[in-house]
Amino acid sequence: MLSRSLTLFFSLLVLTTFVHAGELPKEAPDVSKHGWWWYEKEPEKKEEKKEERRDARKVPSLSDHTPEDLWNMHPDDFQPLLMAFQRKAVMAPTIENVKDYYTIQDIARRKALAFANVAAMVVQKYPELSLEKDYPNALPGKAAKTREQSAEVGQKIDQSKENFALLYFYSPTCHFCAEQDEILSFFLEKYRGWQVRKVDISRNAGLAEEFKVRAVPFIMLIHKDSKDFMPVSIGVVSLADMEERLYRGIRTLGNEITPEEFSMFEFQRGGGFDPTAPLKIKDDAP
Repeated sequence: MLSRSLTLFFSLLVLTTFVHAGELPKEAPDVSKHGWWWYEKEPEKKEEKKEERRDARKVPSLSDHTPEDLWNMHPDDFQPLLMAFQRKAVMAPTIENVKDYYTIQDIARRKALAFANVAAMVVQKYPELSLEKDYPNALPGKAAKTREQSAEVGQKIDQSKENFALLYFYSPTCHFCAEQDEILSFFLEKYRGWQVRKVDISRNAGLAEEFKVRAVPFIMLIHKDSKDFMPVSIGVVSLADMEERLYRGIRTLGNEITPEEFSMFEFQRGGGFDPTAPLKIKDDAP
């Protein structure tokens, strides 16, 4: 009992000493109570980073580049520089800034002109790189190319009537089908012997579903000796477009061309419009 009384006495004595001295026992600091939530300011380093980013945005100057440097500069470096001068002129549209931008732009224009001139010389020196022989620019040449295309398309369609046929899906209530009917009549008059089966989708829903017909008029090219088929058109299509699509479809289903050659005419084989033709460039050596 005496021991407990002595312990309590000395504890009160120590506490009284701290109170008279104006001090209390300090608690261990709480390291978790830091940051903006506890009313602390942002570290100064973040402010310094913002200032560094502003200083890193340099404004270009023509005095930093010679005309030779600009002319021989890599395009990947020249393009950002050109845009930087443009932004500088927009930011501060002074006479000097706008003049500097047009100076850089003039160098780009002259560089493009130099490339175009060299390209024209190369095409003339190496005619095998030119497409003029396959796609002439002169009107007589264009007329001759059109005649050759039309003759090839017509001959291919006429020769294929024994192996191919058309399915024509329509509806009696479809106004577009009436227009396509007339165009199809022109086709049958021009290419006699072609078989065309007209399918009313309101009465032959199963056949329409088999060929996944979702709208009419719809023309389908089928191969008589196989199950292969290819859509020709959906909606109203002109006779010329119908002929060209049939020509490509016949050649594709007949395994005469690959998908890479789909738009190529046979008379273009080996030329500039033949994606599979090997390129042969003549040697400059005598």
